[in-house]
Amino acid sequence: MAVRVQEADFDVGAELAALTAGNHKVGGLGVFIGVVRDTAGDAAVAGMTLEHYPGMTERQLAAIEAEAVARWPIEASLIVHRVGRLAPGENIVLVACASAHRQAALDATAFLIDWLKTKAPFWKLEETADGESWVDARESDDAAAARWRR
Repeated sequence: MAVRVQEADFDVGAELAALTAGNHKVGGLGVFIGVVRDTAGDAAVAGMTLEHYPGMTERQLAAIEAEAVARWPIEASLIVHRVGRLAPGENIVLVACASAHRQAALDATAFLIDWLKTKAPFWKLEETADGESWVDARESDDAAAARWRR
């Protein structure tokens, strides 16, 4: 199980290979890759800056990951989240879960990204032609996360 918050980009193929290296119990991977869009509603986005609270962010991501491990039979999991200034088309986040069976891997991955979007302390500042603005929480993200409440 691994959690990383970093400015540097990540290589999806290398990350997934490392996640499952030598573990022949893995029969399926669930993967989500978040990428910076070039639009926000009707506005063109020139870039985005992601901020976080060092230490707190990693602890919260680890707690979210631990919850997934408690709920599903996961062989390995990975959360890599970038911070700093990102341009459209750049990777923001990689969430991956490996399990013996696909459904557990897919469900755990969906859970992780849904809870990450609502419970992890990240702040996004979008740059448009009208200036910079903080991205508000979305009701749709809260609704997605609600399906996982016990």
